[in-house]
Amino acid sequence: MNKFKIKKGVGNLSFLWTTIKVKNLKESVEFYRDIVGLEVQRRFEAGPETKIVFLAAADGQTAVELIDDQNQTEVELGADISLGFEVDSLAEKMKFVQEKNIVIQSGPISPNPKIEFFFVLDPNGLKIQFVENK
Repeated sequence: MNKFKIKKGVGNLSFLWTTIKVKNLKESVEFYRDIVGLEVQRRFEAGPETKIVFLAAADGQTAVELIDDQNQTEVELGADISLGFEVDSLAEKMKFVQEKNIVIQSGPISPNPKIEFFFVLDPNGLKIQFVENK
């Protein structure tokens, strides 16, 4: 997987992570760990009622920050936002998520012969796209 690097001004700019405020930290960690395949890198408290967990791919190039703020009762996510994760086999990933009783929201979709993908929702309602580049 390629790391996006942008030359700007004096140095390089690299995309580091995506932050997601979550309704239930335990469910969200389990989803990104067990379904997506990311590993917990670190967890800490960012205040008396705020917990943060960072998960990342083994290569460290894809990272997700989950924030659980006990003072926030609702989480608002944009309907047109999704996170994409590359998989080796779309068919195997579809079978895996179905075995975990996760509903496939749409797909598989193949806009051209070189790519195929499908969408599921994380525990917070965020669209997750699994992609196979052929």
